Amino acid sequence: MDKKEVDALRQLIKHSKRAVVFTGAGISTESGIPDFRSPGGVWDKYQPIHFQDFIASAEMRRESWRRKLKLDELIGHAEPNSGHKAVAELVATGKVACVITQNIDGLHQQAGVPDEQVIELHGNTTYAACLDCGKRYELQQVYIIFQQDESLPHCDDCQGIIKTATISFGQAMPETEMQRAHQETLACDLFIAMGSSLVVFPAAGFPQLAVRNGARLVIINREPTDMDEMADLVLHADIGPILQQAVVDV
Repeated sequence: MDKKEVDALRQLIKHSKRAVVFTGAGISTESGIPDFRSPGGVWDKYQPIHFQDFIASAEMRRESWRRKLKLDELIGHAEPNSGHKAVAELVATGKVACVITQNIDGLHQQAGVPDEQVIELHGNTTYAACLDCGKRYELQQVYIIFQQDESLPHCDDCQGIIKTATISFGQAMPETEMQRAHQETLACDLFIAMGSSLVVFPAAGFPQLAVRNGARLVIINREPTDMDEMADLVLHADIGPILQQAVVDV
């Protein structure tokens, strides 16, 4: 790890008045959660179930819940790592106004970032919700119903379809979250993208928007990204160790 690079990151954070953190799968792989899109990842093993198929087919909904149970076995016990904790520390000090995340694991909240300061672009897999009225359901409520005889859960209030609170392939991006992310990006003077390949749009457009609006851009990712050339600082390294050092005395 290059001390000069860590110092450069620390100085950028120190002199920022309003920073935004943008996170992708790379911050959570350090907690043992696999990157779904990488070779050998979940999407190599399972074809994604598109939203319209989920709605149209009871069997597709059953398959979706079967996969969710298997996924929980894989990632259900994951804990926030040093990267998540360092981000939470930056939020607590007021340096970071919000965390915009492509992740669905809820680890930023577990690390201590308040719910209202986490903008989840792809939803959250730690609970479920009715697609019609939005009522929240804890997963254990759903599992009790499903694991008996694979009965599909329906909303107590409106009989709507219950689904994990994630954004599926073919499902519209959440309008409120996208608007909030856009506003926060325009309001920041430092945009720190970490653990994202920055290829999944529209989410990957936020670093570009920040730069066009005059913000400084930092990219922390193990592999190069197509946006490295527009960044003020690029760190090809693990996120946790870098951030742990960079947050000292900011």
